[in-house]
Amino acid sequence: MTSPGRTERLVLPGVLTAEQAAATVRGILAVQRPDGAVPWFTGGHLDPWDHTEAAMALDAAGEHERAEAAYDWLASRQNPDGSWYAAYGYGPGEDGRPAEGEPTDRGRETNFCAYIAVGVWHHYLSTGDEAFLDRMWPCLYAAVEFVLSLQLPDGTVGWKLDDGDTPDRAPREALLTGCSSIYHALRCALAVAEQRGDPQPDWELAAGRLGHAVARHPERFLDKDRYSMDWYYPVLGTALRGPAAQQRIADHWDRFVVDGLGVRCVDDHPWVTGGESAELALALWAIGESERAVQILRWIQHLRAEDGMYWTGYVFADEAIWPEERTSWTAGSVLLAVAAIGGDEATTAVFGGERLPAGLAPAEDDCDCLPGA
Repeated sequence: MTSPGRTERLVLPGVLTAEQAAATVRGILAVQRPDGAVPWFTGGHLDPWDHTEAAMALDAAGEHERAEAAYDWLASRQNPDGSWYAAYGYGPGEDGRPAEGEPTDRGRETNFCAYIAVGVWHHYLSTGDEAFLDRMWPCLYAAVEFVLSLQLPDGTVGWKLDDGDTPDRAPREALLTGCSSIYHALRCALAVAEQRGDPQPDWELAAGRLGHAVARHPERFLDKDRYSMDWYYPVLGTALRGPAAQQRIADHWDRFVVDGLGVRCVDDHPWVTGGESAELALALWAIGESERAVQILRWIQHLRAEDGMYWTGYVFADEAIWPEERTSWTAGSVLLAVAAIGGDEATTAVFGGERLPAGLAPAEDDCDCLPGA
């Protein structure tokens, strides 16, 4: 059982005491299945991105063996092409029997598949376990190669393959949120490669092109401007820093932030969500706005349940919790934000981005937005 002594690093006044942090960690552990899977909630489904986020929260709390079990689950379920499916069931199947990890959505989303690199690097920084890094390398390498097989000539990455599709038949559509996350993952993958002494020049080029597209070319992505994730993810994914990041946050703060409650999921719905709020807090911390980050985390304590988990969201027009789900990834995002603000070394290194390889920027004659082009 997780004790307060293991979660002292997750204490943040007005947000979490050590006892409260321990309860949240126990909540995530209670959701984790014996095979290492971390579905959204008991009886719910799993997606590889949120599964990894929960694993990272377990590492931040010192639960390294349980986090490693989550990464072992990914390695055991990887498809031959390096991908994972978008969803796996962990509740009753169609015949009433437990699904226990059967795919329920056979689409393969690129940002879902890339995120293992962020988790693996975070676990290594948390544990110093070189054997883990070597063991996960073939899995990570295959995942990155799958993702980059969908990179488009403009540097963006197509967002998914439907069941039965191949990279040459993939939709040529990219999402800003997804590509921001993929850029972050590529930087972490390059850090893993560097640590192993196994340079990947193709990844460096791919990361540079993608980071440039995220930072400088919003017109290359599908228009999802109404979603708050499109607002802050270029910052959270490390593509924007400095004045550009500060300006982006300032430009849309009033559209998405609801004082006293948190962050809207979309700008035209009266619904704040814990996951978006905690992720914005992480992005704010990354650009030196720790006071506002803490304020956001304090606001969303109204989403905290008695068992230490967090409700997914709150419809403030109706004063109603919705949906009535306490999700592992919402709890995980809160723990990671608190860990970063509290100075946890692995979490700050991963989300701060200063020490992550940035890839190779496009040459000036490769893009007409660059000087000299």
